[in-house]
Amino acid sequence: MRSTAPGIMIIAAILFLGTPAHADLMDKAKSLLNKDKSQPGGQADGTPDKDTVAAGLKEALTIGSQNAVKAGSQPDGYFKNPAIKVPLPEKVQKVEKPLRKVGLSKQVDEFIMTMNRAAEKAAPQAKDIFVGAVKEMTILDAINILRGGDTAATDYMRSKTYDKLYGAFKPTVTQAVMSVGVTKAYENLIDKAKKTKLIKDESLDLDHHVTSKALDGLFYLLGQEEKKIRKDPVARVTDLLKKVFGK
Repeated sequence: MRSTAPGIMIIAAILFLGTPAHADLMDKAKSLLNKDKSQPGGQADGTPDKDTVAAGLKEALTIGSQNAVKAGSQPDGYFKNPAIKVPLPEKVQKVEKPLRKVGLSKQVDEFIMTMNRAAEKAAPQAKDIFVGAVKEMTILDAINILRGGDTAATDYMRSKTYDKLYGAFKPTVTQAVMSVGVTKAYENLIDKAKKTKLIKDESLDLDHHVTSKALDGLFYLLGQEEKKIRKDPVARVTDLLKKVFGK
């Protein structure tokens, strides 16, 4: 049984790359199953063993999560990225066009901008939580991730960290909502919109809206980082990543 586990991990690592030369790689993986030459840090022929593969996956996730947090927390990290930009709450979205038609575009834009500024301020809170989840990853977790799709690692991270992230994010978002004027921008919009009778004086859980959308954006960014490491050799920036994902 000693040769089976490393063999499975090697096959998974090969599949993880998503390279076009699928047939050749599969032939190589089958031949590796018949070998029992494991040595510390890798097989006798230079392919990584299961511990090295798991370490590579952890390093990939650590780097990917750091890059995702950095991208989201920089100025305009959310606001100027259409893929993760925090949108208007659904109730306001329904009347956005009429509001703009009656001259409230400035107020709508200010509301959107302040929500995204709050998300950017909160993003750094994710770094330590992501790193903690990576450290807790087991060999079995690594096997399941390597067998999964292009964002299997991101899905794993979401399942392990979402509740913690939400708990850490919301207080920061609450402070950011106040400091960057989200509530004031919303109230200003509502006050003017009420005169048009397009929207009622409805209260919104702005903190929840910004928190949930900010987290969705972070996991999107993490997924993009994961895809890069799986498929783009340039994204494998350490020797360990090159050893594991370059095979």
